[in-house]
Amino acid sequence: MLVTGKEILDNAHKGNYAVGAFNVNNMEILQAVIAAAEETKSPVIVQTSEGAISYAGMDYLATMVRLAAEKASVPVALHLDHGTTYETIIGCIRNGWTSVMFDGSHHPLDENIAATKEIVKIAHACGVSVEAELGRLGGIEDNISVDEKDARLTSPEEAVKFVQGTGVDYLAIAIGTAHGKYKGEPKLDFERLQTIKGLLDMPIVLHGASGVPEDSIIKATKLGINKINIDTDIRVAFTEGVKSVVTTSDVYDPRKICGPAREAMKKVVMEKMNMFGCAGKA
Repeated sequence: MLVTGKEILDNAHKGNYAVGAFNVNNMEILQAVIAAAEETKSPVIVQTSEGAISYAGMDYLATMVRLAAEKASVPVALHLDHGTTYETIIGCIRNGWTSVMFDGSHHPLDENIAATKEIVKIAHACGVSVEAELGRLGGIEDNISVDEKDARLTSPEEAVKFVQGTGVDYLAIAIGTAHGKYKGEPKLDFERLQTIKGLLDMPIVLHGASGVPEDSIIKATKLGINKINIDTDIRVAFTEGVKSVVTTSDVYDPRKICGPAREAMKKVVMEKMNMFGCAGKA
């Protein structure tokens, strides 16, 4: 069933667990995510980036996810990840997304607040939940690219001002993660997370979680992270699944190539759901 992001994440906030938000670009990834959610009995957030929308088409993605959610036995939210343009965000709201993220983190604080507040006003009027980001993660994800020198951690004081000024439903914070593959082991600022969670008492989001050690993820969840974004780990699983076929045989049937990739992605997603503590929470 298709539900709002707020419904899923308010429950996670109250229950002190995190829900996986998995980026999808095609049918096989979506099927893997939904199958994993059903097998682990987990609520799930299906994410689409602006890059995914450009690749697959807004109407294609909306139709696929809506069908998958209607057939699923677990709660499913359809979320726009890192929306940067008014046109994309409004288009998603019109086409059935139940949650949108406006990423104004590159703007000065007051400008970010003003722009986010306008998106919240529109989305809430349509029954759609809103995520925003404060602080900046380094790395590259689709059309989002931030040099390491421009990355900055989230200020607890600014987080309070931002939430009070915008009315967002959940907030993505920067505590040491980054988008894309890590060159070394990321070190998370747990004290900063604990402080922000205590000040806001609302669902908190962790971006750039692919490649973060399991013990760090579990600790972050216990300290108040309720939505964890996963993209790179799924891409790696897909690629390895394809390689396992095309490098060992002369198979040219797309079904025999994408099938193993789908199973590899499903395994990764199930592992994440158990790690995040959302398994059995549907």
